[in-house]
Amino acid sequence: MGAGISRRGFLRAGAAAGVALNVSFLAPPAGARLIETLPRPGPDWLTPAGRPRYRLDAIAKVTGAKTFARDYRAADLPGWPREQSHAFLLHATQADRSFEGIDLTVLGEALKPDRIVLHEDLVADGITVPHPDFFGDVFLVPKGETPRLLGQPVALLIYRDFARYDAAKRKVRFDDSVVRYGAATPYNQPPHYGASRYVRIDGGSPEAEDRYSPFKDSVIFGKFSGDKAVWPSPGEGDAMARGMAAAAQIEQDIAAAGSDALVLKRSYFSQSIDASAMEADNGNVWYDAATGVLHVMAASQSPYEVAEVSAELVSTSKFPLKEVDLKVGYTVGYGTKDHYIFPLFCVLAGLYGEGRPVRLANDRFEQFQTGLKRHAFWMDNTLVVDRGTGKFRIMTGHFRTDGGGRANYSFSVAFVGATAAQSIYYLPQSDFSAAAFASRAVEAGSTRGYGTLQSMSATEMMVDEAAELLGIDPIELRLRNVFRSGMKNTQGAIPAGALRNEEILLKARAHPLWSERAQKKKTFEAANPGKKYGVGYGHVQKDYGTGAEAALASLEFDPRGRISFRHVAHEMGPGVTTSQAIMVGEILGRVPDETEYGVVRWPQMPLETTDEPYTLSQDEEDRRKQNPRWTPRITSPMSATNSVYYLGHATREAARILVDLALWPAARSLWSRGTGGGALAPYDVRREDLRLGGGMINAGGMPPLAFEAVAAEAHRLGLPTGVTVHTFNRWQWTEAEFDVPERGRLRLSIDALALRYGEGAPEEHKRSMTTGGWHFIERAAVSYPPAQRNNAGVTYYAPMATLAEVSVDIGSGTVTLLSHHSILECGRQVVPELVSGQIQGGIAMGIGHALKEYLPLYEDGPGDGTWNWNRYELPRAKDVALWSQTAEVLPPLSDSDPPKGIAEVVMIAVVPAIANAVTHAIGKRFHDLPITPEKIREALS
Repeated sequence: MGAGISRRGFLRAGAAAGVALNVSFLAPPAGARLIETLPRPGPDWLTPAGRPRYRLDAIAKVTGAKTFARDYRAADLPGWPREQSHAFLLHATQADRSFEGIDLTVLGEALKPDRIVLHEDLVADGITVPHPDFFGDVFLVPKGETPRLLGQPVALLIYRDFARYDAAKRKVRFDDSVVRYGAATPYNQPPHYGASRYVRIDGGSPEAEDRYSPFKDSVIFGKFSGDKAVWPSPGEGDAMARGMAAAAQIEQDIAAAGSDALVLKRSYFSQSIDASAMEADNGNVWYDAATGVLHVMAASQSPYEVAEVSAELVSTSKFPLKEVDLKVGYTVGYGTKDHYIFPLFCVLAGLYGEGRPVRLANDRFEQFQTGLKRHAFWMDNTLVVDRGTGKFRIMTGHFRTDGGGRANYSFSVAFVGATAAQSIYYLPQSDFSAAAFASRAVEAGSTRGYGTLQSMSATEMMVDEAAELLGIDPIELRLRNVFRSGMKNTQGAIPAGALRNEEILLKARAHPLWSERAQKKKTFEAANPGKKYGVGYGHVQKDYGTGAEAALASLEFDPRGRISFRHVAHEMGPGVTTSQAIMVGEILGRVPDETEYGVVRWPQMPLETTDEPYTLSQDEEDRRKQNPRWTPRITSPMSATNSVYYLGHATREAARILVDLALWPAARSLWSRGTGGGALAPYDVRREDLRLGGGMINAGGMPPLAFEAVAAEAHRLGLPTGVTVHTFNRWQWTEAEFDVPERGRLRLSIDALALRYGEGAPEEHKRSMTTGGWHFIERAAVSYPPAQRNNAGVTYYAPMATLAEVSVDIGSGTVTLLSHHSILECGRQVVPELVSGQIQGGIAMGIGHALKEYLPLYEDGPGDGTWNWNRYELPRAKDVALWSQTAEVLPPLSDSDPPKGIAEVVMIAVVPAIANAVTHAIGKRFHDLPITPEKIREALS
């Protein structure tokens, strides 16, 4: 969505101006383990039923052996020099004066850096910022110019030894004399980042064709006149003009609403926060001028982009470059390590390291000063409700968000927030707009929630207030307006599958926290003078995915039945290495014996891409897909809650194809042995009767077969014993047709396929395995979802509701969370314990957003370099009702339900639930987050 970084052919040599790209995962230093590659880290890992007792990486985690990128130095990296240089950045803390240079007098001769890098050095050496519309136009502030944003680096200081580096860094911290400023100037922020609008008027019912919608017609895009978003003129011209006419009609309908309608207008604010991932941004880079190889070690959610953009950065400079060798380590970033500029600063440090590796690593002050932030949102909402029926007639929301001084994903975050604002409600008429503004604030980017926490929290607070004004129970009002299966969202698209929000609402209404809240309030307040009791409800549904999700997965087994599994997914904390292995076991009846994650070398998949899944015209995409090796995207970063459903789709498809092409025919062959067709002949046994589990294969009353025996038979017959697939989703799965030897044409939910044949394969099949030892089958036809589907904004949702029980001390204003109960619907759980962990961690983050976390945007904010956890308050165990929290997950409708991505939705519902609970407690409504003791005392004064 929005501005993107191309992944143009990262698998191909010469992808970036003739530069080879080599991406791999760190090998652990002695005594440490980066990832547990064996599927059974202990003999007790799996239950007899094949379920995991703990995460695959659990032993390494709890013993402290699991390493992160931050744990590595040059001496730990094979082939790197043992010498290690260190670097730090000096930052501008004023954005209204020109930068006039640095003064390092405070360091004296003893702590003088071995190398100082300024903007002018970069210019002299031909270094420019790749993708300046995303990362900004300059790395370091040019002398005589005003910084683009608070905290922008002005100089890079490199030291050849740690002791002097550490002493110097401590010496200059908080010293205002080091960075020199000139005359006062206007702010120097970049142009604003974008504006979009989603207008829909239904055709009189949810089923009728819309009069206007983004999906049927067009998203509306705006421009800027100063600090004001300007939209196209309404009229009968193009689709956007007709959309603005629809928007004007909605405004007229709001103005004409009579006494039979409640017209509620409110403004809301959601603050900037720091995601506070425990691993601060870091990297280590060695530029070997003799070989022209740039060795990079970095923590990233999107390693392929880091490698490619690093190549672009260096290949246009004076530094010769033949190869980028990127080593990636475990990290957790909550989105903040996806498409971020810090690795490029690490590359700069390495280029000026004079042949030595240079480590650049933020401490926590620097992380607050420069790390990506969650966007602040200002939201002006209007809700029109029929007083007689309680049905919503119209909702509008006009949002603006502050993206800071680099574009990053601000425009995308803004419009995702707008498309999510309807939350769980059906809206006959809606008009949601979002404008992403540039400012001198610290850069905001991809952060957990991605605009939806901000917009849906406001919607839920507004619905509660509407219920109060109408005298309707808040859950009853929600039930009257709930979004049901088959209805259209505010973009005019019908979401995937069954929507079960009504079921959740009924469960919440019956829960004792809700049904007994009035009596509990009386009892609690009588027993606790000076404290007020309240219960609040929040209910949201969050999209998952980006509209351009792609993945690669490979499964094969040897004649002994040992299963090998390879996947592009890498661990970001949610347990992907465990869940993907379990998915394999669910289909093959056995988890893999060997696993490899974060795989980037796929010689069996010679795919080509321009990586323009959002911007390529439909005509051009239709032309390109005639090439059977072209795909809109090779693979996705680990983001957007994409692992279990999207990346898991590749896993599931590879396993299913392996069953169809190898295990089923091999099992039939074994059952058919003997006179008259063996045990199989008398029975009518079909593919749908096949059952795999516990290492055994059975179907329709046949004798159980050991997986090993079936694997040996598949190899003897020369069947496909290895399958590699590539998948692509644009709010709908791509399907393609393949001419598979011995099977004919198959239509599969993938767009690329490679097979490896068993040992007994005929020579012609063996001769076909010429692509990395595999037979790459060029597809005969492909059906990519049209680019127009991106106007849907989203078609995949996961819902969650939370009941929050609070007490409010009316003297101090302190809110205490007494308990909370959540209800989640996530399709079929792959590993329930991982789902539980996501719920608990996400709720803790939401509690912080609701009650504690806050960053000022400008001069008194983190850009001044003085912020740390001594000033920034995070929730602790005592704040999250650790021992009184409960949750339930709706059972799947069937055992064939797909799993849903839930890593983001789990943090959102608790935010409005707490806000609504505080209102129930003290009778005051809050529209600005966080709800602090100071705000409560002021409201009660």
